Amino acid sequence: MDYQTNSEKLKEGLAGGIGKGWKGFVWMMEIILPVSFLTALLAWSGWMERVDFVIKPVMGFLSLPGIAALPLLMGALTGIYGGIASMAVLPLNAGQMTLIAVFLLIAHNLIQEGMIQGKSGMGILRATLFRLVFAVVTVLIIAPFINTTGQSVAAAMTVPHSSQTFTDMLSQWWHVMWRLAIKILFIIMFVLTMVEILKTFGWIDHIVRFISPVLKIMGLSRRVGILWITAIVFGLAYGGAVIVEEAKRGNLTGEELERLHLSIGINHSMIEDPALFLPFGIGLFWLWIPRLLMAIVAVRLLALWRSFAGPKKS
Repeated sequence: MDYQTNSEKLKEGLAGGIGKGWKGFVWMMEIILPVSFLTALLAWSGWMERVDFVIKPVMGFLSLPGIAALPLLMGALTGIYGGIASMAVLPLNAGQMTLIAVFLLIAHNLIQEGMIQGKSGMGILRATLFRLVFAVVTVLIIAPFINTTGQSVAAAMTVPHSSQTFTDMLSQWWHVMWRLAIKILFIIMFVLTMVEILKTFGWIDHIVRFISPVLKIMGLSRRVGILWITAIVFGLAYGGAVIVEEAKRGNLTGEELERLHLSIGINHSMIEDPALFLPFGIGLFWLWIPRLLMAIVAVRLLALWRSFAGPKKS
């Protein structure tokens, strides 16, 4: 009888997870496909390179050369991969790449991830503004401790306007997107199915209880434990469907969601994203610690602000 009960629970968890996983996948594709195509179109047209001069004055403030504007802009709009692709062909030294990496680890893929956060507890504009502000502040804090005057890692190169035809660009974009879509589908299906199975067997509380000391340090409620783990491991883009699905249940208060989004907006995808910058010779400390500490500080500052401004109205 006990075996039959467990078997039924497993089937229930599988069915629920697969159903929610597919819905989450379709929802994410509705965001990712148009945003990525628009970005690819802008990059192909050469427009993104031509507006580079607009933010050059800001680069000096961040202890970066003017050419750093391109990877920052590309990364902010397209994600980590776009930023890295730009970094790889520019004459930047290890220190400059470190500052760019720290900025992009916090503020990347702002349109798509901002939409995800907007659907699960925090407004798009606020979420994006918070990430940009804390990215700038973090770079300003660590810049005095990093040597940005060393020899360039890459040979000096100009970034040419694309010579691809529109058909070639479209073919390349589609090739990248279907591979990304498959990756996202498997991740979402796996995560949501596991979450549903854990819920049906009543194991969620045990996991959250185990990580509760970490959540306390981060300034977060135990009730957001699974969502925090999802964002830390899979990021906002891949974990977005899970976060949105859980937020829809209405079991979390507005303040809990606000703290969660502030924390994971600054500090998410702690495994994959930092690893992408390792080939550039950037130290592990700078790839993990600054944004982890900044996430803690940000949530504490929010709590302090709320204590003076009064509780957030639902």
